[in-house]
Amino acid sequence: MKKCKQCLLPAAVPGSQIGSDGVCGFCRAPAAERASVQPNPAHRDDLEQTLRAARGAGRGQYDCLVPLSGGKDSIYLLHKLKVEYGLRVLAYTTNIDLPEVAWSNIRTALARLDIDHEVFNPAPAFIRKLFRYLLQNQEARGAVYTVSYVYAPLFEGDAIRLAIEKDIPLIFAGYSPGQPEPERMLYEFSPELIRAEDWTPPQLKTCGAFTDEELGRFYNPLELPADTRFPRYLAPFHAWDYDQDEVMRKVAELGLVKRGRHASPIVSNYPINWLMMYSDLRHFGYNPYAPEFAALIREGKASLNHWRIMAPLVDFMIRRKVLLGRDVSRSQHWLDLADDDLRINLPEGAYDPPLLRRQAHDAGRT
Repeated sequence: MKKCKQCLLPAAVPGSQIGSDGVCGFCRAPAAERASVQPNPAHRDDLEQTLRAARGAGRGQYDCLVPLSGGKDSIYLLHKLKVEYGLRVLAYTTNIDLPEVAWSNIRTALARLDIDHEVFNPAPAFIRKLFRYLLQNQEARGAVYTVSYVYAPLFEGDAIRLAIEKDIPLIFAGYSPGQPEPERMLYEFSPELIRAEDWTPPQLKTCGAFTDEELGRFYNPLELPADTRFPRYLAPFHAWDYDQDEVMRKVAELGLVKRGRHASPIVSNYPINWLMMYSDLRHFGYNPYAPEFAALIREGKASLNHWRIMAPLVDFMIRRKVLLGRDVSRSQHWLDLADDDLRINLPEGAYDPPLLRRQAHDAGRT
């Protein structure tokens, strides 16, 4: 597959515009236009003020809560908040099909940092039903977008509920720049989204496949008492300078993972994500994470040489369902889905709550 020689963006990505010189339109653009997400000085100032004021200021036992997936970013964030800023941190994990490498990272980091940890184990039947429905009824942007942007509000909502229950004023997420979609979050979830928006995906409400009890798994602040104290939900790596390779190096150097390779997002990935990438490769012809990593390469936040080797290797494993790509077959077996069951049949935005659609419209992204 033809790719940009400077950032590895596949030619199949809409808007790639790879010229005869082998360089994509994003790399040819002026530097100010190339960056996907640049740290905003106002965000940096707010974050530093918030962190300084947060130390020992939590209304309960903890100053902040960190959703912990076992990946490099959430682990490194734990270290910075506990060690560099001296905060009382509670780590929180929603256990949905995490790989053993992620659990090893979690155990190693928590022991090293001496941090409290809570785990929620959702009912397996509901998770299986949800993933099956989403993969058979994908919206136009494909499997990774569809599943991630329904699953993410589940664990984000769980974190908000836990923070409210324990009176924790701050939630810090280990999202790297560009995650999630900018119209959904740039540094902070809007207060309106946390205080006044039902997070239940509209398509799930209207499709008739889910019970009221199952839909109740999604966070809905409209059902909470009027005097509820809501937390702020921030993504510090949107405000700090971010370098993917540096984060991978630091978590290994600090002993927060057992082996350096455990810091790689390839090996700590959710098993279901391999099936999602497989579906998108079949439908679109390129890995859905390629644009994100290409943006990091353009900005000097990820290694061109590393991903020049790893990106085609990952795609090979996915397409052939070998090595780490065996999780494609495992997930298909778990969900009882054949290749032809992985279908795109809904319009873009089918699962987006109304506020997210309004924000996307305001940003000119509809």
